[in-house]
Amino acid sequence: MATLLHIDSSVFPAGTSSSRTVTDAFRRTWEEQHPGGTVIHRDLAAHPAPHISAAAHTAGFADPATHSPEQAAAFAERVKLIEELESADAVLVGAPMYNLTIPSTLKAWLDNVILVGRTVGEDASLKGTPVTVVASRGGAYGPGTPREGYEYVQNYLSAIFTDFFGADLTFIVPELTMAPADPKMADLVPLFEASRERALDEAATTAKTLAQRLAA
Repeated sequence: MATLLHIDSSVFPAGTSSSRTVTDAFRRTWEEQHPGGTVIHRDLAAHPAPHISAAAHTAGFADPATHSPEQAAAFAERVKLIEELESADAVLVGAPMYNLTIPSTLKAWLDNVILVGRTVGEDASLKGTPVTVVASRGGAYGPGTPREGYEYVQNYLSAIFTDFFGADLTFIVPELTMAPADPKMADLVPLFEASRERALDEAATTAKTLAQRLAA
């Protein structure tokens, strides 16, 4: 049975986080399709990956036989995260927009798993792996909107997951998530609700289709 690596990075708990609501919908459908499968859930808000250090960074470009004790220890932590990612048949990432970009915890995790010559490069170990990213955002940043030029989440994650890793990337984008909480956005609540329902439907459909594909 297939293994799903489910990564959340929202600072808000389930029930109040838009990205977690959608990743949970994906995961529930996935588990229905794979009752005997494995789900690895990494909550980066509760258990953040370490920020990349000089020792961890330089170790990635050096022969392990030459590693100092500090490099060896730091690199071992990176390898754990990389192996967890490589073990997954599919990856699900909750990536809310914070101040126009991804949460620092998700960036720290990416800094650890990006390794030239292994996860990145001609023979990238993640090539073809299906990755679904739930890119929730408080406003509207899609094509044609006034803030289109400030959309750095999808642009950045497309570069990492598609160009670096060679993964098969799908985005689900619930937007206007601040509308219920911001009186100035009250008129946009119906659009938020429609976006949320569309994202939940896409999560269930994507999970079901992907699960069936991997089981074939």
